[in-house]
Amino acid sequence: MNVLNRSNIESQIDIKEIRKALKWACDGFEDINYLEIESQVNSIYHDKITTKEIQKSLIDISLNLTSIEMPKWRIVAARLLIWELYKEIQHQRKNDFFGYGNYYEFVKNSVERGFYDSKIMKIYTKEELETAGTFINPKYDLDFDYAGANMMINRYIIFDEDKPFEMPQELFLTVSLFIASVEKKENRLNLAKQVYNSIAGRKISLATPILINLRKNSGNLSSCFVTAIDDSLDSIFYNINSIAQISKNGGGVGVNLSRIRAKGSSIKKTPNASGGVVPWIKIINDTAVAVNQLGKRAGAVTPAIDIWHLDVEDFLDLQTENGDQRKKAYDIFPQLVVSDLFLKRVEKNEDWTLFDPHEVKTKTKIDLSILWGDKFEKAYINLEKNSELKLTKKISSKGFMKKIMKTMIETGMPYLFFKDRVNELNPNKHDGMVGSGNLCQESFSNFRPTEIKNISLNGDKIVQESKSGLIHTCNLVSLNLANIDNDDILKSSAKLAVRILDNTIDLTFSPIEESNLHNNIYRTIGVGAMGLADYLALKKSPYEKSQHIIDEIFEKIAYNVLEGSLELAKERGKYQKFDGSEWSKGILFGKDEKWFIENSDFSDKWVELIKDIKKYGIRNGQLIAIAPNTSSALIQGCTPSVLPIYSKFYIDKNSKGTVPICPPYIKENFWFYKENKNMDPKNVVKIISGIQKWVDQGISMELLFNLNLDIKAKDIYDTIMTAWKTGCKTIYYTRTIQKNGNISEKNECVSCAN
Repeated sequence: MNVLNRSNIESQIDIKEIRKALKWACDGFEDINYLEIESQVNSIYHDKITTKEIQKSLIDISLNLTSIEMPKWRIVAARLLIWELYKEIQHQRKNDFFGYGNYYEFVKNSVERGFYDSKIMKIYTKEELETAGTFINPKYDLDFDYAGANMMINRYIIFDEDKPFEMPQELFLTVSLFIASVEKKENRLNLAKQVYNSIAGRKISLATPILINLRKNSGNLSSCFVTAIDDSLDSIFYNINSIAQISKNGGGVGVNLSRIRAKGSSIKKTPNASGGVVPWIKIINDTAVAVNQLGKRAGAVTPAIDIWHLDVEDFLDLQTENGDQRKKAYDIFPQLVVSDLFLKRVEKNEDWTLFDPHEVKTKTKIDLSILWGDKFEKAYINLEKNSELKLTKKISSKGFMKKIMKTMIETGMPYLFFKDRVNELNPNKHDGMVGSGNLCQESFSNFRPTEIKNISLNGDKIVQESKSGLIHTCNLVSLNLANIDNDDILKSSAKLAVRILDNTIDLTFSPIEESNLHNNIYRTIGVGAMGLADYLALKKSPYEKSQHIIDEIFEKIAYNVLEGSLELAKERGKYQKFDGSEWSKGILFGKDEKWFIENSDFSDKWVELIKDIKKYGIRNGQLIAIAPNTSSALIQGCTPSVLPIYSKFYIDKNSKGTVPICPPYIKENFWFYKENKNMDPKNVVKIISGIQKWVDQGISMELLFNLNLDIKAKDIYDTIMTAWKTGCKTIYYTRTIQKNGNISEKNECVSCAN
């Protein structure tokens, strides 16, 4: 194609520029020739075509060339997109150079225009910011594939109205400087450099609220919140306001409603006055829609209810297609809190009794919502014998289990939260209990409702008295196992992840005081993982046969994360509620010293760690949580979380076009990326349960049932029971592949996407 023979001189200049971009985008790929693209674009040229239009065509052609055999074309497309970003930035800043420039001047301009928090100019000197500018490595921009580059530009970098203002490495470096800002002055730049190279080099992935908000003037940095509502009108609306504030600031919310009286319960001794939990859930649903997350999308809330609650049948129907539409709530994510006793009765095909929490508490002084384990079973069985209780209902446990399964297949939910397992392994059970999980079912710790007492007039002020509750609050990062290929990198990355999150606690300020109190008391963090399927593919190990390899790496992660928190405790002090915790007794992840001696390949290290933890404590009350991180895995260029891949290659179609998605090492390791849809779900569950024994919080475990494989109800039942019996704490979405090939979908939470 002789495009340079065209008579229009301006077009010739454009074509030279385009050819330059093509060479840059294909640089380093010996098996890719940029002329393959150029040969396809002759038909699009016309007299009035712009360089930008040509650039878009080149990107589209690169995406169309992407295949399992030639996956690098998606990286070429990403580089062409980054090139276009560079050109726009050059034009916006009126630079006479291409790419990254004077970082100090950029930061100064960003502060003056209100895009960056002015604290950065007060914390760091001009000389320090100039030194920091030398950390920027533009080559990191070349590592994006198209899906990652597109998401980075459209979701994370700052825009000035409709024009990009910031470049990816400026984002990463500035966030790193803020993370390091709480360190001692002599350590700040060194830590900032470590953080920058870890996040820009795609070894550590920051959660969305951190990456979006940290450099800005205000904003929440925490991903996960869980609260509880007491059985009063004041508490209900107090918490609805809390949910709105958290959603406004980009957090996903879990809210436990098990204390609220059931439909038909009395109000002020008036029988049959209560409408139950469903009307309040509808208000929560509408609040989530009305108060969006950072202007990006509707808020995300998971209401939870215990399986003994009298309204649980209506709760299960919240999103089904049939029934009274006035009782539906389609924008929330229902969560069912399941006790061991219920599942034992399902196995024995025994009856299950539903109770009104208000009547139980009024007549017996028992609050079932705070009980678990043996105490729950004893209280529950006694309540079944109590003839004074009138608002009860006996149902078939097995019949109700069938309804749960049917609803999961039909709607993808409810999530299942195995309450007894969670609390049995709760390291802070000396200070409370865990009633339900967060939006993605991987993060949870002690929480309790604020008790609203009196509202009175004091002069010209209205004073509200209350006893503060706690809202579970957690910040998240993930280790990208696809890019961590030896124990030294794993150790340094895990410890750095702990320091990043502990620093983030000191930098964030939640809009809810109960959340700030939780941060102060527990300093809960959630170090997670992604790219496990890639890690296994590189080791030529099929997912289903990799239990030993997986167990080994997650034991190392657990050890290094704990050691990192121990080192911080020595430096900064232990968390407030350490004394009396399981950690303080030398019980780590539910295992004592004897267990490690008998079962670990490096038991000597564990024994020494237990000794040091008893002596010095740890900085963080809970430490590990594995989020779904579907979105941030695109930025990281790896497979999400710890589940097997859904598909080796697929086209993601959305309003902005079609994007090819495939794992990073697919060409060389095709046969070692086995797809989830072709696996027995029980085998996947067993792998996740193996990881769970090294995770003190939870794992966002999705169940996937391929209905083309003759899946029966018993298979679904066996999978759920396997999850419970093998020690999983939660079940996140249930997805199905229909016989038409479509997979069931549900939007994910931006914040908990990590």
